[in-house]
Amino acid sequence: MVQFVQQPRRVDAPGNKVINEYFGRLATGTETVSIAWMVAPPGWTEPPQQPEFNEYTIVLSGTLMVTLRGEELVVRRGEAVLVEKGEWVQYSTTEGAEYIAICMPAFSPQLAHRQE
Repeated sequence: MVQFVQQPRRVDAPGNKVINEYFGRLATGTETVSIAWMVAPPGWTEPPQQPEFNEYTIVLSGTLMVTLRGEELVVRRGEAVLVEKGEWVQYSTTEGAEYIAICMPAFSPQLAHRQE
């Protein structure tokens, strides 16, 4: 089987971040993986979360801050990070960033366990 996605599905996100989901629960009904192109504006911060999915992130431009318990990673253009399920994490950016996020299983707000 082949799935051809002509355009992503825009997904609501906290703050002004834009999520363009190509594969995932909303775009294609896929529950095993989600693949999305994210555009985070300068000064964006996502609520902390402790997700039930592994999240692989590849930064295409800008800088993404990944705050873990007791550690902050600065992920720049061309770099990548894996945050495994069950980890407490908070994503943010000072200058803005574009990145690809791959979640396994597919992202859902219920599995993210965001702390509001």
